[in-house]
Amino acid sequence: MWRVTRPDAFVRALDGAGYRLTHSRRSVADLVAAQEGHFTAADLIEDARQRRVRVGRATIFRALDLLTELQALERLDLPSGEHAYVRCEPAHHHHLVCSRCGRTRDLEDCGMQRVAQEVERRTGFEIASHRLELYGICPDCREISRTDPGTRDTEALRRPGPSRRPVTKGRER
Repeated sequence: MWRVTRPDAFVRALDGAGYRLTHSRRSVADLVAAQEGHFTAADLIEDARQRRVRVGRATIFRALDLLTELQALERLDLPSGEHAYVRCEPAHHHHLVCSRCGRTRDLEDCGMQRVAQEVERRTGFEIASHRLELYGICPDCREISRTDPGTRDTEALRRPGPSRRPVTKGRER
């Protein structure tokens, strides 16, 4: 399975789907590739401003929609109501999201397919798709909470700043 981490992977996704490779789309691909963990459109807009990348808000939103449609990104609906994005593999999977640091991890088989089949059987609905996002505190943040009593679990979904973004390990993002 692949994981998109370089701008050229986003460019290949766009090119492979027949989309024009404009300077703006390449700029957004660079911004997305630089992200760790989940990120929002506002994060990309701020990164573009800090890096002095000339790309408009509407272009960023359209590019995020397009990359989501091409399955190079997946949109998360955060408990705060905000939308965030993560780089994704095209295979069906779910996400674990740390509410404190923003680290995300893919979760392949969590039994949801069996649940969907049971819902079909009980209701007569034909289930076309499903999505699951589980939110909690990752082991690293739990350890910090254990060793630093001043850290509270109620600080849900505090976005890490550019210098504090989570470090990726294995399949975690």
